[in-house]
Amino acid sequence: MSPLLGFSDNPFRSRDDVLQAATALLTALTPYKSACGARIKVATATGTGFDEIAAQLEGYARPLWVVADLLAIQSTTTGDTSKIDRLDLDSWVRGLGVGVDPRSNTFWGHVGNHDQRMVEMEPIAYALLTAPSVFLPISSDAPDSDPQVNQQRRDMIVAWLRSINDRNVPPSNWRWFRILANLALVISCGVPYSEIKPLMDEDFKVLDSFYIMDGWSSDGLWSTYKKQADYYSGSFAIQYSQLLYVRFAHDLDPERVGRYRSEAGKFAETFWRYFDINGAAIPFGRSLTYRFAFAAFWSAVAVADIALPPPLNHPGIVKGLLLRHLRWWAKQNGIFNTDGTLTIGYTYPNMYMSEDYNSPQSPYWCLKTFSVLALDKDHQFWSCKELPHPLSDGESFLSPARRSPSTLATINQQFINLGPIVVVHPAVQIICSSREHHFLLSAGQFTRKPHRAREAKYGKLAYSSAFAFSVPTATLLTQMAPDSTLSISNDDGESWKARWEPIASRIQRLKLSLKASEKNELETMVTPALISGWRPWRAFDLQIETILIPPLERWPGWHVRIHKLTWQNQQLDTSFRIVDAGFAISGEGFKGGPLPQFNSELKVRYDSKPERVHDIIKEGIWEAGSTCLIVSEAGASGIFGFPNKCQEKCPIQVTHISRGYLLRPEANTNLIAQRSLIPTLYHQFNFDSSLDVVNQESCGNTSEVWFVAGVFAVAASARLDPAVITKFWQDKPCLSIQEYMDIL
Repeated sequence: MSPLLGFSDNPFRSRDDVLQAATALLTALTPYKSACGARIKVATATGTGFDEIAAQLEGYARPLWVVADLLAIQSTTTGDTSKIDRLDLDSWVRGLGVGVDPRSNTFWGHVGNHDQRMVEMEPIAYALLTAPSVFLPISSDAPDSDPQVNQQRRDMIVAWLRSINDRNVPPSNWRWFRILANLALVISCGVPYSEIKPLMDEDFKVLDSFYIMDGWSSDGLWSTYKKQADYYSGSFAIQYSQLLYVRFAHDLDPERVGRYRSEAGKFAETFWRYFDINGAAIPFGRSLTYRFAFAAFWSAVAVADIALPPPLNHPGIVKGLLLRHLRWWAKQNGIFNTDGTLTIGYTYPNMYMSEDYNSPQSPYWCLKTFSVLALDKDHQFWSCKELPHPLSDGESFLSPARRSPSTLATINQQFINLGPIVVVHPAVQIICSSREHHFLLSAGQFTRKPHRAREAKYGKLAYSSAFAFSVPTATLLTQMAPDSTLSISNDDGESWKARWEPIASRIQRLKLSLKASEKNELETMVTPALISGWRPWRAFDLQIETILIPPLERWPGWHVRIHKLTWQNQQLDTSFRIVDAGFAISGEGFKGGPLPQFNSELKVRYDSKPERVHDIIKEGIWEAGSTCLIVSEAGASGIFGFPNKCQEKCPIQVTHISRGYLLRPEANTNLIAQRSLIPTLYHQFNFDSSLDVVNQESCGNTSEVWFVAGVFAVAASARLDPAVITKFWQDKPCLSIQEYMDIL
């Protein structure tokens, strides 16, 4: 893969920098335009679940997220537009005219039910709303302009867009595509609002049912069958679309526009936490090949002039969130093909993580982020100073819980904002931002829709901006690459099931008693925790309940998982295995080679010269007893099994064997690291099939066991001295399990 000049070398400090990046991305598409401009097909020869014409329509439509604004600038400015002029933006104007023309051999086709063409209507509607005089001319002083031809072209655009009203549109973020198509028909095309309003009202009724709380909507109705609140709830679709409605419908629908303004402010209160101080967002959910579309919400907020609450109440904060994110992506050269077009993947080409609806043109949804170019160079967004991430300095960032128990208990009543720890109730997540590591704990999302790798994208226990999650390639454990989750097997490891469809997910306040770091007296700490259950098989009643405890100041770099297994005795008479996994991490050393082994003192052992060892951790791997640790160029990732203090209720001669295990997943399973390693704890439970009658009568027919894991991670971006990382790893959490047994 090669860097893209203009993007990969871009400092992303000014409007000119963002314009240069947009120009570079669009220029790379030039060789792949059809002669009339209506279709774009990049060189990659992969297909999708929808037809090829729709895929090439994607290639035309998705660049409109920035092309429309550039055309508006070009048509109104008297300054230097040389960068824009070189792009032949008029090809998109010509392309719209022939794409909607049934007589053309590049006609996009008639719209069907649940049709991908509906998705691409949104950027087309955006173009019509942003630059109507360019895309919908009635007459012109140009000698070759024909008003009658222009009117016919306009009529065909209207007819093609209106056809969406006669089709079934999925009850998801797709309803916004129809609303914005209809909004363009009314505002830009002159279709009477009275004709369109009943149709829009019907879609708004569906979309309103998605609203959860705090500005968040789910992608579809939050129900027994689907619980999704990911980037589609924000930058990819719903919040971004709402802010388009704010921009263009303020005179048409002031009441709803006011409500959307308020919801955007509430959403921003927690959404900014998904971005690390270095600009990286936490990858979670589907469609991650859209990449820097993560930050599109911040562009939409700036253009719609949304008033945000503290600490976001300065345009320099929003500017920083946007530009740092683009700078992070500028370092990822693997996102480009050698011709400068975007690949399908995350930080490198990867079809395993893609969806069935990803064509080679799909990644250009990321151009939503460049709609901030609609703001003039003199706008305060561009003229103000970029401000740092709100958690980038000060004591609150340097430790994950530096606050008094009394203050914490008061704030925690609402579970809203705990400094570097924040609870996002709508998403059932706890975001943890410490100097050591930026990640979230998750327990309550899933969908029964057959999205590829859905268990990996929604069902894991933790997601990190530094150590991205992995996706499966097949069914063997090494092919599943089950980082940050539980996996279980009841056939001696021949097949595995990863955690999925959580039940009874909730966020609960815990009051912990723990020893202070330098004295023996107990210290009281109040913290939120995520609790959820999981039933791996429907055939018998085994349930696993898990408590996720976020990092505490006492143990930097660590979070704790507590698992309770409950089952009916007569249903389990052989054995099963469980793998509890930490964060996947790059398996490459600082110089690109394999990692050496640590010795028992966590010093690197050299086989050729046994007397030579490093005094402190620099890089290496270690697995022994109930521990497993990996230190590489990406940082440190490890897991530790607490001493087996499992309280067994009515035991039936359960033998529990546990050990640290270094899992070496297949290459290209992780979103960021092509060659990754996963620290795991491997548990085996063996059962005696003969149940003691006395025990059965006294304790009932249900048994339970507990096991506890500490999960360790320190990102390389923390720039901590290796001696500090060593100290953090060796100072493992020590909590009493009895408190948690009482909770569950």
